[in-house]
Amino acid sequence: PVSPPGPGRAGGMDLAYVCEWEKKPKSNHCPSIPLVCAWSCRNLIAFTTDLRNEEEKDLTHMVHIIDTEHPWDVYSVNSGHTEVITCLEWDQSGSRLLSADADGHIKCWSMTDHLANSWENTVGSVVEGDPVVALSWLHNGVKLALHVEKSGASNFGEKFSRVKFSPSLTLFGGKPMEGWIAVTISGLVTVSLLKPNGQVLTATESLCRLRCRVALADVAFTGGGNIVVATSDGSSASPVQFYKVCVSVVNEKCKIDTEILPSLFMRCTTDPARKDKYPAITHLKFLARDMSEQVLLCASNQNNSIVECWSLRKEGLPVNNIFQQISPVVGDKQPMILKWRILSATNDLDRVSAVALPKLPISLTNTDLKVANDTKFFPGLGLALAFHDGSVHIVHRLSLQMMAVFYGSSSQRPVDEPALKRPRTAGPLVHFKAMQLSWTSLALAGVDSHGKLSMLRISPSMGHVLDMNMSLRHLLFLLEYCMVTGYDWWDILLHVQPSMVQNLVEKLHEEYMRQNAALQQVLSTRIVAMKASLCKLSSSTIARVCDYHAKLFLIAISCTLKSLLRPHFLNTPDKSPGDRLTEICSKITDVDIDKVMINLKTEEFVLEMTTLQSLQQLIQWVGDFVLYLLASLPNQGSPVRPGHSFLRDGASLGMFRELMVVIRIWGLLKPSCLPVYTATSDTQDSMSLLFRLLTKLWLCCREENHITEPDDALIDECCLLPSQLLIPNIDWLPINDGIISKLQNKQLVRLQFGKAPGLVGHTVSSQFDAFVRAPGQPKIDHLRRLHLGAYPTEECKSCTRCGCVTMLKSPNKVTAVKQWEQRWIKNCLCGGLWRKMPLSYS
Repeated sequence: PVSPPGPGRAGGMDLAYVCEWEKKPKSNHCPSIPLVCAWSCRNLIAFTTDLRNEEEKDLTHMVHIIDTEHPWDVYSVNSGHTEVITCLEWDQSGSRLLSADADGHIKCWSMTDHLANSWENTVGSVVEGDPVVALSWLHNGVKLALHVEKSGASNFGEKFSRVKFSPSLTLFGGKPMEGWIAVTISGLVTVSLLKPNGQVLTATESLCRLRCRVALADVAFTGGGNIVVATSDGSSASPVQFYKVCVSVVNEKCKIDTEILPSLFMRCTTDPARKDKYPAITHLKFLARDMSEQVLLCASNQNNSIVECWSLRKEGLPVNNIFQQISPVVGDKQPMILKWRILSATNDLDRVSAVALPKLPISLTNTDLKVANDTKFFPGLGLALAFHDGSVHIVHRLSLQMMAVFYGSSSQRPVDEPALKRPRTAGPLVHFKAMQLSWTSLALAGVDSHGKLSMLRISPSMGHVLDMNMSLRHLLFLLEYCMVTGYDWWDILLHVQPSMVQNLVEKLHEEYMRQNAALQQVLSTRIVAMKASLCKLSSSTIARVCDYHAKLFLIAISCTLKSLLRPHFLNTPDKSPGDRLTEICSKITDVDIDKVMINLKTEEFVLEMTTLQSLQQLIQWVGDFVLYLLASLPNQGSPVRPGHSFLRDGASLGMFRELMVVIRIWGLLKPSCLPVYTATSDTQDSMSLLFRLLTKLWLCCREENHITEPDDALIDECCLLPSQLLIPNIDWLPINDGIISKLQNKQLVRLQFGKAPGLVGHTVSSQFDAFVRAPGQPKIDHLRRLHLGAYPTEECKSCTRCGCVTMLKSPNKVTAVKQWEQRWIKNCLCGGLWRKMPLSYS
């Protein structure tokens, strides 16, 4: 391998935060043996510990789940496993978790009420008394290829292409069937299928006729829908065996067929100089779940390890000349065989304690080593190796060349000192026993031999000096990847400095605008949420966070209210009442709300009185926000004031204008559903006044390429608004209490599980205090727009990403409001997960 980064380089990794357990006199969390952890695409981390009770002298096998933004808010559950937990696996949606133990029990955990800090065991399977050594969810057939070399392309379809990949098993109509596959220590493979009705079909089969002990195993999938299992008995003198597994359902029963594939012996066992040096195979991993042709192997002795990367290739079988004369082999008729070939191997290393593989589906083939070297600074090309001396190396996943390095507290040493010559320190060193890379490979979570969780940042430049544009391009490319896949992007935010925010937001918007209209519509809310999370990281853009969240709320209200409109006759033309409303409001630029209303078929707007009344809180928000925006127009030169960006956003102002027309019509049916304004005159028609001013402002910016300044007459009228109507206080979202903004100064943050940190001095939030409610003031349900009081008695949930708060249980029974609430059952309007809040959150 190439030499590690020199003294002038940062090493490419640094500690962001560490979180440890509180020491208690009678019961303590201690690392389980083996210790396992898993990282989901929603940035939830699951890991295990054993809870040792000193009085009863027993161990409880615990599963802990944390959200990386609130690592102290750990959800710990007694797993119910009687033996040590050997495997943890997230599904591809990041909402379910599998755990397996050394007694053959497999449990499936899912969120209770879609809360990230509340989990329950729903279903499971068992191979009694047979320890599970490998576990995986079946493949759902969704595979995306990420083309690093095309990161400058304008079309998302070129950067991220869908790969033809068959699910492991399909239901009627080609829908993938859910389930899991496990390999046990005695050489059995067990498959459990989840039927749509909740029933579990389980089958168990031997991997081969001659069963032997399986100490290590891993599972991968082929594009044709088959499963490949790799096994080792733990001895480097024995071959690493590979099996093809086919799963099918016959007569409502699960059926498993297995077939032996070519096996391999590690190179170190055939090398005369190293023949007996590394007696044990300690790690066996496919390079990716959907890459069954490449495997990583690690052999170790007491003090050292060696790592090898192997690839399965099709090779032509040479035909003897005698047979050539009888039947000449022409072109494609040459017989082919599958053969394992070594791609690369390391020199002697310190003993490896853990391996973490990248999850980014970068398209690299065996012949791509040149491309690999050209893009060697790109995160996601490297896999992580943790060593017993506390250090972590990122090495290229094909060439195994060093890319970045982190020295733990116990491994500070000159980088040029060989591993074999260092004196061994007395006593055990603290090292990672389990590691996982994030889904963009920009962060690494490790659980060490003391049960402490460490979060490491992995530099996009891998510690090499790259210009700012290259680093920004890496971050932008990965943000686009998260936008397309729907994965959480917390680990990208770890690397965003305040000076980058403006540039990233602008570039992200440019790339988004280059996509076709259909894709833009699909990603419209996701990009707004992404911009909001970026703007939160800089004091100069913090006010825009409010605007982006208000825009998400406006889009949601507009969709919901328009969806309530029904055509008067069923045989009406193609356009829905909502589409016609948009078309008419954009064509008729009259400032008089009643003249616009006349052009609409008012019978399409007729709703039940109870429905209209139940929507009053949402209608009130629309009315209040329009009044707030118009009253702030004279202060438009102040970009730090929330609402500023709406004054130049023709599309959003057009949406407000449409909603004002709908509300006006509904007000004729049910006057009590109208927004309530406090006016200085009893004869004041507040809705007409606001619509007139809103239309004038909308006309200034409805064409994105031709925005004009509002005239003096409009500004004068807006200046008079505070003397005509009472300007409401807008309840902006609270500043999120997460960790991300506290990590920007690159200082290590120390945390404790179960205790929220008392970190103060966040420069961004101090500028924002004027816009949010102070502690002790009445709280608000941000989605229902209901006031909860200063000390809420209802159970609430908050968003892990934006801090939005809403009640856990619905107080409403009206269908229209239930429809509104149903939109936010699984996720917040920004796409973040919900977490349950304690009643004392105020």
